[in-house]
Amino acid sequence: MPPSLARRTLLGATLAPLAAPALGQSRFPDRPLRVFVPWTPGGATDIQMRSACEIASRHLGQPIVVENRPGASGSLGAVALKDAKPDGYTLSQMPNSVFRMPAMQAKPQWDPLRDFTWIIRLVGYMGGVVVRPDAPWQTLPELIAYARANPGKISYGTPGANTTEVQMQRLAKLAGIDWVPVAFRGAAPNLQALLSGDIHFSAETSAWADMALEGRVRPLAVWMSGRVARFPTVPTFRELGWDVLGESTYGIAGPRGMDPAVVRTIHDAFRLAVHDPAHLAVLARFDMPVRYLGPEEFATEAAALMAEARRIVQELGLQPV
Repeated sequence: MPPSLARRTLLGATLAPLAAPALGQSRFPDRPLRVFVPWTPGGATDIQMRSACEIASRHLGQPIVVENRPGASGSLGAVALKDAKPDGYTLSQMPNSVFRMPAMQAKPQWDPLRDFTWIIRLVGYMGGVVVRPDAPWQTLPELIAYARANPGKISYGTPGANTTEVQMQRLAKLAGIDWVPVAFRGAAPNLQALLSGDIHFSAETSAWADMALEGRVRPLAVWMSGRVARFPTVPTFRELGWDVLGESTYGIAGPRGMDPAVVRTIHDAFRLAVHDPAHLAVLARFDMPVRYLGPEEFATEAAALMAEARRIVQELGLQPV
């Protein structure tokens, strides 16, 4: 066998697990893919997704172009997917707000269970409440006591409307306090507003981790099921007596009607990426846990998240009038 033919044969065998097109069909993918990240550049989600996409692109043999579409509580990726061609070349990161927002709208723009193909769940967020180092509150109970004595005077930042605000409003309801959410277009502007003194604290995902290690912010509590390895002295909300859990998970979806073989090819590439040592190093930087699910399990999880979103929206009185 000529060397060039041998190389082509070896390449075909290497790629076979990720793509098995029918006779006469072109192999998927045969051009770059696009993945929407509906958050600002530089935040934990953006960095994690870029790492996963870069690794997955090697397994797919095509570039994956990450396109930031911040705003609208992280829902602009879902909006773009709804009417996209279901050929596998247009995908999006899908945060939990994709389930929550339709439950809050009198006329929902999309149906999470009908309009998307759920491909793979990747990871979960670490997050919590952080203040500036010079803030007068050393603990979350101290902050809550101050907020209770000064209703409506404490403001906090979130990375988007109806994102981490949900955790904080649930806490406010349990603690009997009134504070004011300020929605930003991602983690970076949220934390910058905190450093600038424009808000009293940030309710934010793990984008603050490096800043906390550098002493630029001080974490008061996390909304995880257990303490975080790099911040062992920071308590959870539950430890402090408030049963609020906010470990949101997310993954990748495409438009409805995608070819199952294409779904499997994309899934397999990102499954390899999520467990890749380089990607795991990025997760460790933000204390983000792997929360892998395959297509079928992710679709089942989507239905459960939709039901939970409806319950939370009703509980907090966020449903449309």
